[in-house]
Amino acid sequence: MVHIAPGAVFHIGSIPITDSILYGWICGILICLALVLTARRVTVKPKGGFIQLVEVGVDFIANLVENAFDDKKIGRKYVPFFVTIFFFILFNNWLGLLPIVGEGFRSHGGPLFRPFTGDLNGTLAIGFIVMMTVYAASIIESGGLRRYLRHFFIGSPLNPLYLGIGLLEMFTDLTRVLSLSLRLFLNITIGEIVIAVFAYLGHNLAPITALPFTLLEFLVAALQAYIFTILSTMYLAVAVNHAGEHANEHLTDDDVPGTMNASPERASNWA
Repeated sequence: MVHIAPGAVFHIGSIPITDSILYGWICGILICLALVLTARRVTVKPKGGFIQLVEVGVDFIANLVENAFDDKKIGRKYVPFFVTIFFFILFNNWLGLLPIVGEGFRSHGGPLFRPFTGDLNGTLAIGFIVMMTVYAASIIESGGLRRYLRHFFIGSPLNPLYLGIGLLEMFTDLTRVLSLSLRLFLNITIGEIVIAVFAYLGHNLAPITALPFTLLEFLVAALQAYIFTILSTMYLAVAVNHAGEHANEHLTDDDVPGTMNASPERASNWA
């Protein structure tokens, strides 16, 4: 039987600590230690092994983030954030493929450890934190909430058609937390189920029957970390780049029809 819902391993007071939360804490500590130790061993001369893997990953994500923004200086400010997100998801996905994780290591009638990204609560938490950061950064880089909201409208909000399209874009934007979370959760969970099924079918040969799907999931885990990071980056870059295109547009009383200082020429531009 493959468990999809997280199960409580123990309680802290009245708060249940599930198998995915427990393993997420363990992975978080291991990831922090590994990256801190790696950062201290980085030298000008390239090294092989895990250090080279981290360096390649950092360079890849840094270039991806910088190239997404019209102004590279703005992109560089957010490189550390997106690099952190990438490696957190990547290593959580990979650590979730260890033999001790999932149905192979059971306790209290269920798995002792489950992948943190294989729990919808975990991916929702990641998606929420990322998108809240993206929204806050978008507002700051756009020059305020009003200009940030303006990028949802292709024309004047006073035009009913543009208003409807803008409101639809806002609603779609709010669903990004759910779309990011579900995409990551479903891909990791489906991979976990496939590995467990073929391990069960193999019985004593479980390591052999499950190996091809474990290797495939290894690649899928890296791909999902990349997709999550690139989508999050583009959500921020689109808002910032759009604000930059209209950097010289400032809304004043002269620009808004119906005010005392509004001119007929400017009022006609809102129609």
